Amino acid sequence: MNAKLLIVLSISFIFLFVSCEDDPPLVLEKGEIVNDIHRDNIGKIAFMKEWVPFKDFTQSDFKQSLTLSEASDFGFRMFLEHSLTYSMSKLAPELSVRELCDKGNFQLTFFVDGKQLYQYNLQTGAGSCDYRNATTVYGIPLQNKAEPDHWGIFLWTKFMKLGGGQKALTPGSHSFGIEVRPYLQMDTLLVGELIAKGEIELNMVEEEVDESKIAIQEVAPTDKFETSDASYDKDLIRRLNERIAQNYFKKITSIIVLKDGKLLIEEYFNGADRNSLHDTRSVGKSLTSSVMGIAIGEGHIKDENTAKLGDFYQLKSYQNHSPEKENVSLKSLLTMSSGFDGSDSDMESPGNEENMYPTSDWVKFGLDLSMDNKKTMGKDWDYFTAGVVLLGDVLNQVVPNGLEAYAAEKLFAPLNIQEYKWQYTPTKVPNTAGGFQMSSLDNARYGQLYLDDGAYKGTQIIPADWVQASLSHQVEIPGADNEYYGYLFWNKTYQVADQKQEAYYANGNGGNRIIIFKDMGLVIVLTATAYGTIYMHQQADEIVADHLLPALAGEAKD
Repeated sequence: MNAKLLIVLSISFIFLFVSCEDDPPLVLEKGEIVNDIHRDNIGKIAFMKEWVPFKDFTQSDFKQSLTLSEASDFGFRMFLEHSLTYSMSKLAPELSVRELCDKGNFQLTFFVDGKQLYQYNLQTGAGSCDYRNATTVYGIPLQNKAEPDHWGIFLWTKFMKLGGGQKALTPGSHSFGIEVRPYLQMDTLLVGELIAKGEIELNMVEEEVDESKIAIQEVAPTDKFETSDASYDKDLIRRLNERIAQNYFKKITSIIVLKDGKLLIEEYFNGADRNSLHDTRSVGKSLTSSVMGIAIGEGHIKDENTAKLGDFYQLKSYQNHSPEKENVSLKSLLTMSSGFDGSDSDMESPGNEENMYPTSDWVKFGLDLSMDNKKTMGKDWDYFTAGVVLLGDVLNQVVPNGLEAYAAEKLFAPLNIQEYKWQYTPTKVPNTAGGFQMSSLDNARYGQLYLDDGAYKGTQIIPADWVQASLSHQVEIPGADNEYYGYLFWNKTYQVADQKQEAYYANGNGGNRIIIFKDMGLVIVLTATAYGTIYMHQQADEIVADHLLPALAGEAKD
């Protein structure tokens, strides 16, 4: 499944989307002052660690300071003078109540130590329109295991993981504040006056972790790799283990590091071990590229540039036939630049993968799609899982004995990878969209194959020129800073001290990665089960950039 873009789907489940088209009109309500505690604290925010129900809330519950950890409950209650819709109506008096709800909500701004750190315009579907038209006192959990689906939990996670909160709220004392305003997204963004504000001193503490969870795990002998005696900064790896145990880094299951083809670091977490088969989701897309390179090298397909969809399918028997569809090259499918009207980043896209999964024939789903006349094949990158399904089906047609047997004979057996699991499409073809499972060490061996230009123990498994093409800047990824896409491999550059290190990687939902650093002679495997979370990719980057690369590039410390 789409590795970067299932975040949108996660948000759709967290938020309640309200369709107002058929609902009766609402009369704009000013909102009521509920009681004396409300009247005395209009425009204020109270922060709470132990949640106090509103009926029991007193002035003494306005705390000046709180001690928090990653595991603490934490939230706030804000006392408004008027309903949210009433405050929004001042920005656009001509709009009805439901139009106000469709176009706006709260804008929340977070401050740490007097510095504005993060601002978020809450999605318009968060909270029913009736509620926003009447309510004047809001209780909002930010950290609370009992209410994991509340929009406040989502907001806090965004602030902490993506907005810099986790790095700013280091152990020790910090001032923390929130400001709340109404906003409307019209032709331009309209933001109203301040309607609530609060500040508190937070004493951030780390959960104490037993030494057994911090200690670097011993690398046991294995017939898969020699053990490396290369030096590295062990303090940084111990700190990484501690942060995983504290749940700062969430749902990590393994970390593997190969240095010059030898096993240097092997760590397992959260119940995983050396024998676990990890569902790395869209990491499996990269395997599709590998098998395609082998098949082309053996002559089963002419080449990725001249081979077209029309060579493999009677496209006139599918919907939306066009000459452009006939000429879609395999290369354009490998580089996510085919020009189909399909985008996994857009939930409204006809070709979004979530529209494909419920169908009984995923290949037909892809081939029935129209072409997007706004896209240029080979230039405009757009993540398109259905295109990788088509590549898998092409392979299944042309290679001897079908895709599964061919991959076993030509890729896995030569690498001595024996334990793995495929998922399958509804038509019983191996699922090249993702979900392939194998052990962390076998994932590392696969990554090493690419570091070694497709060769393993003197045998060329994948043609070297295919590996070079796969790990190259085929198409620039729009909206990303100096990031590119190869043949179902990603590319980005990490900054380590004053050095830039280029990485090519297979990438999967949940924060799963196989990362190849050619200049450093490194292969890094991360496996995780943070599926569909907003932080999964940021978390993987932080582990690599702040812990693994500095540990491997710096001076050795025991």
